[in-house]
Amino acid sequence: MAKDNNIIDVTENVTELAAPEAEPIPDTLVEFKKPYRFEDKDYTEVDLAGLEDLSTKDMIEAEKRLARTGVFTPLPEMNINYVCIMAAKAAKLPVEFFEGLPPREMEKVKNKVTNFFYGEE
Repeated sequence: MAKDNNIIDVTENVTELAAPEAEPIPDTLVEFKKPYRFEDKDYTEVDLAGLEDLSTKDMIEAEKRLARTGVFTPLPEMNINYVCIMAAKAAKLPVEFFEGLPPREMEKVKNKVTNFFYGEE
């Protein structure tokens, strides 16, 4: 059978498509400069990997909890109280764990949570 010069045989130059590279998992581990004691246990880090498993319902509950304290903010993810609530849900620790952190350690947590919401690393 004669080949039509206007028809391109696409099977000649087909190469296997590589699977897209998996996105790297964001670093969710917050390491503390020195051990942090909470409820008779020393912590050297906290893992916020659970942020990936939270839902919008969790965010709504955190906002309601924040509102019950009398705090209203247009950007709750920038509020330390809100961050403590969300971090506690993610790490499966009591909110008091995060409320007792030294300020520099809480800033590390806040940055991780805020960056998670904004899609930054």
